[in-house]
Amino acid sequence: MFYVFGINGPMYQGRNHERLSQIASVRGVARPAGLRANASGVESREAQARQAIGQPPSDAPPRPRSPVSAYIGTQQGPQTQRRPLETVADVMTRGALCVDPRMTVEKAWEILTSHRVGQAPVLNDSGHVVGLLLRADVAPPSLTHGPSPQMAQRLVREVMVTPVPAVSEETLLRRLAYVLMDTGLPGLPVTDANGSLSGFVSRTDILRAVAADPPLDLWS
Repeated sequence: MFYVFGINGPMYQGRNHERLSQIASVRGVARPAGLRANASGVESREAQARQAIGQPPSDAPPRPRSPVSAYIGTQQGPQTQRRPLETVADVMTRGALCVDPRMTVEKAWEILTSHRVGQAPVLNDSGHVVGLLLRADVAPPSLTHGPSPQMAQRLVREVMVTPVPAVSEETLLRRLAYVLMDTGLPGLPVTDANGSLSGFVSRTDILRAVAADPPLDLWS
C-alpha cells in the first residue's frame, strides 16, 4: 500500500504505485529543491498535487560473505532458515530519526549530521508524517560544512519535500523500487494509513540486506 501525505493530512491511499507520478511535487524530485522552496510554495505545491489526483483544494553494514565461505556454508547446511526478501518489513529501519517542521534548518542539519543520515521524515504535533527533509536539499555539495547563513535560519517546513509518498510494511520491494526510481527519492517513510510512522526504508537498506545475506542459495 502506498500513501501520500501533505501538511494538511492524507492525500492518497492505494496499491497503484503509478498514481504517485500524477503528483507533481513527488514526480522526478529535482535537486536541490530546498534552495527554491518557501512557505507559500509548500502550500502551493500541495494544492496543485491535490488537484492532480482529484482531491479538493549508524552502525557499519555487515560485510558480505566471500564466495569461498558461502560455498563452504552450503556444505555444512544452513545455520538458520532463510527466506526471500519480499516486503518492506524485511529490510526497513525501525525507529527512524525524525525532525519537527518548525525547527530551523541549522538545527535539523546538526541532527542529521550527528546521526550520519541523509534524510529524515518530518512529523507534525500529532506524530504524523507531513514531509521529508533531505540534507542534500539544504546544502549543495559545494557547502561541505553545512547550510549557508541564509538557509540556516529558514524553517524545515519551508524546505522539506511535501507532499511526500510513504509506504506500508507489507508492500512488495519490487513496487517500492519502482517508486524510488520514478521519484528520485533516497527512501520513503513507512507508515499506516493515518501517517503514523513505524520506520524508514531507503535504497541503502535494500542494498545492505542483499549484500549481507542474499536470499537465494547462489552457491548450491
